[in-house]
Amino acid sequence: MRNDDEITAKFDRSELVRGYPAVEAGPPTCSVIVRVGVKTDLGCVRENNEDKAEYYEPERPDLLAGRGRVYVVADGMGGHAAGQIASEMAIKAFMASYYGSGEADVETALKAAAAEANAQVFGASTAVQARAGMGATLTALTLVDGRAYVTQIGDSRAYLLRDETIRQVTEDHSWVGEQIRLGQMTEAEAECSPYRNIITRCIGNQPAVEADIYATDIRRDDRWVLCSDGLTGHVRADEIRAIASGECPSEACRQLVQLACSRGGRDNVTVLIAQLLDVERTAAPLEGPAEAADAAPAEVASRAAKPAPAWKGLLGLR
Repeated sequence: MRNDDEITAKFDRSELVRGYPAVEAGPPTCSVIVRVGVKTDLGCVRENNEDKAEYYEPERPDLLAGRGRVYVVADGMGGHAAGQIASEMAIKAFMASYYGSGEADVETALKAAAAEANAQVFGASTAVQARAGMGATLTALTLVDGRAYVTQIGDSRAYLLRDETIRQVTEDHSWVGEQIRLGQMTEAEAECSPYRNIITRCIGNQPAVEADIYATDIRRDDRWVLCSDGLTGHVRADEIRAIASGECPSEACRQLVQLACSRGGRDNVTVLIAQLLDVERTAAPLEGPAEAADAAPAEVASRAAKPAPAWKGLLGLR
């Protein structure tokens, strides 16, 4: 866990923000205790690790009430050191923009943060020839005021474990993912497809990118799993559920990474697990969308339009 001074100093050095402004927010209607585990690994084939994971849990009461906690996984691409730079830059810019914004609406602030991350990485990729074409996926979980928001760009994933079931909350921005949703390919066929690493949306490849935002309520003992495709390329969802629900987050992350590596570790592997140990509501339940989520907890709503990708926009194999 990082305190406010440490993370502000880090972002100051990158000249992204100059401290965090106060966010206008009423008293929180929900308090939560979170246990976090995170593990990233080179894998068995790659020579460098282009994955990155970060999280921030503010100690300042106004920042915690208005912005909450953020957990992020990014998977860089571009070869050599460019992928590492892209994933590091994407997370840094996303965090700085989100916490530095004075925007009261969480979803608006998250979309703006994703746009800023894209602008930073795209600018760097066009400024230096050696970094041309670099980019990164970004999957971020934000816990604020009784709600969970997932920001998604790319094919890293967020899973929600609740009531002994696992649900993939995000949709992969990948060519095989699109084929599955169109009914043109089964998941088993997608796993064997030579095009499984072609993604259709990422941070930094185009001047602008649209982030998907998913939102739902939070509950005690929810377990959120954020991971790069280095895990999901080797480990099934039911296996993730069994390990993540049976161990503490740190141990579960270790076991999941070890399992992926034991099966070939073709890519870098990163897993972040956030377990909600306690959720205490201090006021009346949220109205509207929150009530709908309580009535059907497995349903998670997408808040963004998803433009149909074209083959010309594909990035190529990673």
